[in-house]
Amino acid sequence: MRPFLIVLACLIIGVALRSCRTLFLRKLGALTFLVASFLTFFFAFGSLAAGLIGAGLWFFLPWIDLLTRIRRMKLPLSKRLNLATPPSEEHFPNAARLIREIEEAEFDHVADSGWDWSGMQQFFRFYWNPEAKAVAAVCLCEHEQVAFAFVTVSSRAPDGRSIHTTNYPFSPTLKHAPGAYWDHLPCERNCFEAIYQDHQKHLQKRGIDPGQLLMPDPDEVLDQVEEEMKRQIDHNLRCGLIQVIDERYFRYSVKGLVFLWIQSIKDMIRLC
Repeated sequence: MRPFLIVLACLIIGVALRSCRTLFLRKLGALTFLVASFLTFFFAFGSLAAGLIGAGLWFFLPWIDLLTRIRRMKLPLSKRLNLATPPSEEHFPNAARLIREIEEAEFDHVADSGWDWSGMQQFFRFYWNPEAKAVAAVCLCEHEQVAFAFVTVSSRAPDGRSIHTTNYPFSPTLKHAPGAYWDHLPCERNCFEAIYQDHQKHLQKRGIDPGQLLMPDPDEVLDQVEEEMKRQIDHNLRCGLIQVIDERYFRYSVKGLVFLWIQSIKDMIRLC
């Protein structure tokens, strides 16, 4: 009974820590689950190697979804943004606050649109500020029972580079195209003023003078988003992460599945 009680104690401690509000304690709780897995295999097989394998199994869990659902998905080669009405604010408690903060920063509303990306419904509300020469977008995502909102601030350099700063909570599922530079902030960074300040720092890090930014055209915002997505898909085709099925669809290659697995591991470590 002694090994069983030790593992049970680890699980109880892990559940308690995961219930805490402090990020450090929650991460410590996730680490406790790894210890419990290690001890389970160690006591069962009496081997240190078996314990390490038991702990490592957590990092291979994403392959269940990758091999059963993702591998069979057919994704469109070209995505068109369509005019859309905003979803209910009840599903996105932070959306109204983010929109209010953007409007208070003197960004003007441009358009509402959305698309369906591999089963995830995404609604975009675009804003622009001619003085800042920047475009801001609030994105509301809904996938199965999960709903969340995030903000992206974008600018264009004189040489055509696109600079983006976002608090999107997950790692990207495709490689970014050359000339597109993204700064992914922690999802806890959910105040628009702070995100915009980080965007200014991102511009400085890239050696771009804010006064030399290209003036965005509010009538072409949607077209630019679609064009950048097309360049990203073309880039990933050249990298071999995705492969064309027919003239309209693509799917992830084996190399692409490995890329998604690595991204999943990053999210597990960062978001646990």
